[in-house]
Amino acid sequence: MQTIKFKILLWALGKILKKAAKDNPACQEYIAGKDLVFQIQTHSGTGRHYVVKDGNVKTKRGLVDEPTFALDFKDAAAGLSILTAKDKNAFMAGIQNKDLVIKGDFSEVMWFQGLTKFLKPRKK
Repeated sequence: MQTIKFKILLWALGKILKKAAKDNPACQEYIAGKDLVFQIQTHSGTGRHYVVKDGNVKTKRGLVDEPTFALDFKDAAAGLSILTAKDKNAFMAGIQNKDLVIKGDFSEVMWFQGLTKFLKPRKK
């Protein structure tokens, strides 16, 4: 059941990012000029990849061979817990206790952390 919830969360993340890239000028500015592929996955290979290119965000299920970076969770339950945590320190705690391993370009992971601010509804 956790795996299904994890897959739904990753799918929803893609929908929200695509909408923000289309409708939010601040997000459009943030992703302008970016050309990268990242993926969110479990150690067992469940996951989804996201392509940021030409001011757009596209997503497909499954993994690519050489993403710019990957967030690799111990399992779907750890991924769900960390990605949906209200605690801003959950990400770092996940790295410290090995529930999350970052692969690839860490500077782009930091960029991704900034991108996540566009996941919240805009204040009117």
